Amino acid sequence: MRRRLTQKFVSIVLSVTMLVVAGCSSNTSDSGSGSAEGNSGIPIVKVFKSHMGIGSMPAADDPHVKYVADKTGVQYELITTPPGSEPSEYLNLMIASDELPDILRPIGGVEQTLIQQGGALPLDDLLPEYAPHVWESIPQEAWDIVRSASPDGKIYYVPKVFLVPERAPLIRKDWLDKVGMEMPATVDDYVEVLKAFRDKDPNGNGKADELPTSGREFGRWMDHLFAMYGVAMWEGYPEWDEYNGKIQYAGTTDNMREAIKFIRMLYEEKLLDNETFLNKGEVWQAKINNNLVGSWYHLPANVRDRLNAMLTQAPNAYIAAMPLPKAEGFEAFVTQKSMGEPEWMIPAVKQDNAPNALKLLDFFYNPENDEFVRFGLEGEQHEVKDGRKVILPPADNKPLALGMKNLTTAEDMNKRIEETYPEDQQQMVKDMFVVSTADARQIAGDGLPASVYEGFPDIQSHKLFQEVLTKIVIGELPLEAYDEYVKKWNASGGEVVTQRVQEWYEKVKK
Repeated sequence: MRRRLTQKFVSIVLSVTMLVVAGCSSNTSDSGSGSAEGNSGIPIVKVFKSHMGIGSMPAADDPHVKYVADKTGVQYELITTPPGSEPSEYLNLMIASDELPDILRPIGGVEQTLIQQGGALPLDDLLPEYAPHVWESIPQEAWDIVRSASPDGKIYYVPKVFLVPERAPLIRKDWLDKVGMEMPATVDDYVEVLKAFRDKDPNGNGKADELPTSGREFGRWMDHLFAMYGVAMWEGYPEWDEYNGKIQYAGTTDNMREAIKFIRMLYEEKLLDNETFLNKGEVWQAKINNNLVGSWYHLPANVRDRLNAMLTQAPNAYIAAMPLPKAEGFEAFVTQKSMGEPEWMIPAVKQDNAPNALKLLDFFYNPENDEFVRFGLEGEQHEVKDGRKVILPPADNKPLALGMKNLTTAEDMNKRIEETYPEDQQQMVKDMFVVSTADARQIAGDGLPASVYEGFPDIQSHKLFQEVLTKIVIGELPLEAYDEYVKKWNASGGEVVTQRVQEWYEKVKK
């Protein structure tokens, strides 16, 4: 998810100021700089993540926790947001109350606030000593991007590195076969495919309930419709890329205007799910799983559960990656962000426990532990069938698997597919990556620090863009409203942010 500063910027700064003050205090508790110890006398490392999947929080006596503790001498204590809470706000409350984790996955742009206020621990010297596998496995280019995000050029976080395209346009190949059509090569071809999906009952239930393509509220997760027009998008958020020789916000370009015009037409013709701007994530996913959606945008590596759900209603269901249809005059591409997004950072007040936190992190980046990271323990996260490890489905009454690694190469992905997918699905998923890799391009704004948005939360949150997109597509505003929006965006801080982004980009290129 794209990083966003909370709109309550002042409250964050106050929170972090409290954090810095706490770090300077000599009277620290377990929630301060010192490290707590578990029942076995080994140090505890509190790990904060948000957006956890299905499952219960693993306790200290969980076999998975014990295994990691035996290997590292450190007890992994997972912390996450309570049900129903907003993750970035919850993290800021943790900071304000000084109930800090030892290592955290930053969200809501909090990494830049911590860096600027002195609340983040520099890791340049600690990583090679306590996390050598992390240090050596992440490319130098990624470390350079991380350094560009701090005013003093230091490393304050471990970045996410994903060297294969994560996202791709997906299409029901069995639906194409059912309506007797080929994979679309142009935008016009794609429209004809969507019309056939709408009119020819490809799900075979005798009802006119097919949704040719669909997205989510605020126009999210339908990036394929923008990508055909050369728009850099990430899960529905416009990104920064080079247009007319300069890095610019994709949400104010002529490319975006044409994409919105196209999407508006799809909506009018009921080729785009008319509930798109009402769809919560779980509703959108349920429509895909329930054999109702013909074309969508998501993660090829995660199609297993979706496909298995489809197979219960459509035994011949087959998902393929769709090469991007070409729009005349535009260079279509799938947005790839390979490196630079913050993945892990350590609060400055947790300096004393930082070696243990980094030892824990290094365990998950050590190639010797790859099989454990993928499969966990037998009977807990996987079972063995016919001599092959099979991952057990998540459940509310089963502990969440522990994990910290977010570095993926093409080799890693192939292994993941071969080890976690049934043999009859492996080639299908591998073929998806072949297609998406051919269309993917790393954008100029990969690794852009959230600090460029300081003082302009509405620009960072994409609020102005989402409002005009929604209203134009559903017909509340004419297409010409886009031009007024661009002027408003620039006047509301867009020009200042653009200047900051361009200065950052020049620094990165050097």
